[in-house]
Amino acid sequence: MSGTMRLTLRAGERVWINGAVVRAERKTTLEILNDATFLLESHVLQPEETTTPLRQIYFAVQTMFVDPSATETAQVLFERFLGAALRAFASPDILGGLMRVRDQMEAGRRLDAMKTLRALFPAEDAILAAASQRRDAA
Repeated sequence: MSGTMRLTLRAGERVWINGAVVRAERKTTLEILNDATFLLESHVLQPEETTTPLRQIYFAVQTMFVDPSATETAQVLFERFLGAALRAFASPDILGGLMRVRDQMEAGRRLDAMKTLRALFPAEDAILAAASQRRDAA
């Protein structure tokens, strides 16, 4: 990111900026005047939401961003979850996306990896729903 970025936060909403958590007491607009990485609260998964392989990968990457002290442990989980997902999925779209995520992480682009994963969630949901329907029909 370069240049000025404007973030509008509602009262009580949080944003992670370079790993620091900022909470708005009331509706406010923040201007980020230099390069910074940030994560909006609406993009933060809670542990109970990590019910699918891609969401587990996302959570591991998110943990590296929001809690830098946990990066080493989260990296191990990321690699384990990524390997399992690469073996489990047959979808070319998901496999291609996972390879992009791997490359983005190797390049240190965690937020890009999270964006790529979020974009894959609908495809994963469709695959898992179809598998569930097949199980229920059997």
